[in-house]
Amino acid sequence: MNSSSVLRKHSVKNVLSILESRFFSSTSEATFETKPFKLHKLENGPSTTVTLSSEDAIKYYKQMQTIRRIETAAGNLYKEKIVRGFCHLYSGQEACAVGMKAMFRDTDSIITAYRAHGWTYLMGIDPFNVLSELTGRKSGNARGKGGSMHMYAKNFYGGNGIVGAQVPLGAGIALAAKYLGTGGVCFTLYGDGAANQGQVFEAYNMSKLWDLPCVYVCENNGYGMGTSSERASASVAYYTRGDYVPGIWVDGMDVLAVREAARFAIDYCSSGKGPLVLETATYRYSGHSMSDPGTSYRTRDEIQEVRQTRDPITSFKEKIIGANLVNIDELKQIDKEIKAQIDDAVKRAKADTEIPLSELAGDIYSKPLETTVRGVSPFQSLEHIRVGPAINLN
Repeated sequence: MNSSSVLRKHSVKNVLSILESRFFSSTSEATFETKPFKLHKLENGPSTTVTLSSEDAIKYYKQMQTIRRIETAAGNLYKEKIVRGFCHLYSGQEACAVGMKAMFRDTDSIITAYRAHGWTYLMGIDPFNVLSELTGRKSGNARGKGGSMHMYAKNFYGGNGIVGAQVPLGAGIALAAKYLGTGGVCFTLYGDGAANQGQVFEAYNMSKLWDLPCVYVCENNGYGMGTSSERASASVAYYTRGDYVPGIWVDGMDVLAVREAARFAIDYCSSGKGPLVLETATYRYSGHSMSDPGTSYRTRDEIQEVRQTRDPITSFKEKIIGANLVNIDELKQIDKEIKAQIDDAVKRAKADTEIPLSELAGDIYSKPLETTVRGVSPFQSLEHIRVGPAINLN
């Protein structure tokens, strides 16, 4: 066989291999290598060799793509002035939430700051109910009274609007899990901007004193409001800032790396070793909130470079197609279905109605000692009523 025949034979094989990966998913499982984890006060960390099934590949892709679509819809609704007040988008950070949620057990909990839309969906709330809450409608998961920053679900304690205030609350949820013997772990999320809050370090201290099963997750997206982390923090190695609390740095743009870090964190905390700090290095495409264009303290080129080189959805898509776990046609169909689902949810949320005035004081307390609630003045009171069940009471 001459050299030209050999080359033609290899060329045909290469073409067939490309076509197979493009149109046929023939592998049920694949193995990948993640970026190395950085460790603080730990001898061993999460595995950098990760295995992924085709079923999980499709699941994670769907979840990340759905969050991206929800956030795009939320941004558009805000521009239409249908969503009012504060609105903070999670676009670019999807791998953090999906990777952590992938390892949650029924007993595990989560509390976060105000980028809560994606987490609300992951914790079991339909996108329609998320968007209805954003628009202040009765089908919202908090009946339209919570809005963007105050959404809740089973084992999901919000959505909190005060910077860093959710961190000691997360310690309290972990204390409850230990006290009640549920075996659960609480993931307590905050940003690099909140990492300098004194209450964060107070929570670290109590958690270590009592060996609480709490995973403190610093979602480091590079900017606290309009200030870069380097300008705001004397140390940007957030995973080390628990001092006596061990920590891990993970690539927050890789859903599989985050999943393995979450697996390690749950095993560590649920075994009685106390708290752990997890820093996810990520990026937000939008401004801090919808009132921030996000380009006065960083360049458009910087944002575009991250989109092109580190996007969590695009990179994961390329990874699973290259490993033959899924094919392009499958993903195109998934994209089409998700777009249709979110478009329909937007239409339904717009058409939904608000709660009546009589329900404004509904479900403030699970066991109210007084049935009247003060209104805007002492002379205008509202009656407390029970509308739905208190979902996170044991």
